[in-house]
Amino acid sequence: MDDIHKIEILKIEECVFSEYIKPKSMFYLQNSIEKRWDIVDTHDSVAILLYHKPLDSFVFVKQFRPSIYLKNNDGFTYELCAGIVDKDKSLIEIAKEEVLEETGYDVPLEKLQKVSSFYTAVGFAGGLQTLYYAVLDDSMKVDEGGGVETEAIEVIYLEREKALSFMFNEDNATTSGLMFALMWFFRNAEAK
Repeated sequence: MDDIHKIEILKIEECVFSEYIKPKSMFYLQNSIEKRWDIVDTHDSVAILLYHKPLDSFVFVKQFRPSIYLKNNDGFTYELCAGIVDKDKSLIEIAKEEVLEETGYDVPLEKLQKVSSFYTAVGFAGGLQTLYYAVLDDSMKVDEGGGVETEAIEVIYLEREKALSFMFNEDNATTSGLMFALMWFFRNAEAK
């Protein structure tokens, strides 16, 4: 087993401070009924569906997510390349930077196509995610990727012909963004 898959949980405790999330309670009136809803103020994000044309494969990332570990005792998810919006840069510049950091592909800005923006985790967070799409080739590969600092990201290549069965295999921990992006691809991008 490689180091990326070696996880040892030390403890779980209440989060009293985070630079990434801010738990809050909202009190409001709806139809004259007083209500309370617990929410988490989060950063917005970008996500990028990557399709490697010569390999006829999607490029995803696999990484450990503690919140998923609490649900399935594994914690490794298959995701789109993505990142939070926490820099003074445009969304497309952040998307380009995340692709390079996580997958090692240097995609020119003009090759990143905006697909759409949508809200995620609307029951408690409501962050706005902007989805991009890019077609890759070997000339764009400049390093191995894997993330920065303490990130442990595995780059995954999934053949296009296996994507639909992968999506609907519930043993694969995937995200709604990945599912939406693939459905968009099969409906729109593949026809071009």
